[in-house]
Parts: sequence; structure tokens; C-alpha cells
Amino acid sequence: MAREDSPASPDWRTTGERIDTLIAASGSGGAVARERSEELVRLVADFYGAGLERLLNLVHEQGRLDDDVLTALAEDELVSGVLLVHGLHPYGVETRVERALESVRPYLGSHGGDVELLAVTDEGTVRLRLLGSCDGCPSSSVTLRLAVQGAVEAAAPEITSIEVETAAGEDAGAAGPLVPVDSLFARLHTESGAAGDDGASWEVVPELSGLEPGAVARFGVGRMPVVACRVGADLFAFEDRCARCERPFEGATLARRLGGRSGDAVLRCAGCRAHYDVRRAGACLDGDGAHLAPLPLLSDGAAVSVSVPAAVAP
Repeated sequence: MAREDSPASPDWRTTGERIDTLIAASGSGGAVARERSEELVRLVADFYGAGLERLLNLVHEQGRLDDDVLTALAEDELVSGVLLVHGLHPYGVETRVERALESVRPYLGSHGGDVELLAVTDEGTVRLRLLGSCDGCPSSSVTLRLAVQGAVEAAAPEITSIEVETAAGEDAGAAGPLVPVDSLFARLHTESGAAGDDGASWEVVPELSGLEPGAVARFGVGRMPVVACRVGADLFAFEDRCARCERPFEGATLARRLGGRSGDAVLRCAGCRAHYDVRRAGACLDGDGAHLAPLPLLSDGAAVSVSVPAAVAP
């Protein structure tokens, strides 16, 4: 998780892409030139990797590599990515996957769902079980899988596949093998905009991080209009289209449901005055079966990403 005050934050995410571009450009000088460029990158990476390993050993020998330090290293997105490249991450793959699932459980819980880690096999397959569902939400399984898959792949890029089953034991389909990443530095950055096998694309939305509790905001993610709101510490996002009048949520307000419990939140369309239960994945409260289209969200502590169909991504 990158700290917002980190001076490297705006730049390091593009490092892997830039290295790929430079190596590809070196190919114009012939196969030998490209091979030498790739060898140079490997040697430099190995050199710094050996230095990082020695640094961690020295800190450990001095008795300073305690749990607090290990946690700080693991939660810094840049440091964690570099340690992953060199096989030095302080947490094993199973721990990282479980921590990733823990980060999305509040979101899953808001949609009536949960996820259980069954196993991480020696072959690198992560086996998960989805529990519950978005109450009344026709796209619940897709919503849950998008959130879970994105979190797991970001935390453990070395996994080979993700298999998901339902609580009843029925095969819910696997995410399929992950696309191998050829670049040595591909794990140093999150590829915002990269589409998965399900045709979804995770896009960072800076406006979401600063959204105040009780606020409603509208913005575009690629070519998709999005409406978002914050209820306490929880963020929710939907396609910006009222399910009843099919107009955008311009002027929409967020309020507590009459007679509801603390934490209840209702999004009201300013046009047709339809009411939608934010925590129940946008179910309409007016008795006509209408339903908003929820969009999965992921937060790494510094930025929030929204999953949108790849067809409308930038």
C-alpha cells in the first residue's frame, strides 16, 4: 500500500512499461542488441536484489527486523513489489492471499457475501469459495468475483490460476490461468486498465479517495458514467443511470432510511424520486423490482480503483 506522501508514488508505476519500451526499441539494432539489453536489465536487477537481501539480513542480525518492520515493508506497495520480484517478500503467498481477501471482505459484506480461502496448491492455484450473495442483485456472482480476483492477483502475482466454487460445492467456474508476464519488472506496478478474462478493467479513480461521508459524486471512468457515495467509511459505486427513469443521478441525495438503523443509506434519484438501498447493492425500495448496477471497488490504502467493462475503459 503506497503512502500518499511517498515521492516515488506518481512515477514508479510506469517504470516497468518504460523498461519494456526501451528493450523493444533496442531490437531495432538486431537480435544481439536486444539480447544485450535484456542481459543488462537482468544483471542490474540481480545486483540490487542481492543488495536488498543483504540489507534485510543485516537488519535481522541487529534484531531490528521485528513484526512491526515486516508489516511496514509488506504494506508499502512499492517496497512490497520490489521484494516480490526478488523473492524476498516477508509473507508467504498464502498469507498474502488471506490478507488480500481480508481487504475486500467489508465490500463483500456490504453486498451480502463473503469469501473463504480453501487452499493454495504447490502448483500455484488459489482455491476459493464464495459465500452468500448480493441480496436480490442479478449480477452478484460477477460483482463478487471481480473484487476477489483483482485483490488476489495484486497481492500474489506469482499465482498461476484462481478456482472458485460456490458454498454448495457446485463448480462456479475458474478464472483460468493468468497471462504470464514476460517483463522482469512487470510486478513493480499495477497495470491500471488491464482487462482480465472476464472482460473487466480496473481503473484508479482519484476522486473517490477524497469523497466525504454522506456525499454523492458523479464522474466518468473511461466511457462509463459512474455515481459513487460514501456511507461512514464504506464506499459504493454504481453505473450512473437510474433503473426507473434511466436518467443520470444529477442532484441525487443520500439519506438514512425512515425508521432504519444507523448506517442505513438510501440514494434518491432527483428526477423520478426512486429510492435505492445502497448497502443492498442498489435494490429499489419502491416495490417495483428495479435495481442499480453495482461496480466493484478496491482500495490499497492510497488509491481506490473501480472495475468497469473493458469495452468502456479508457
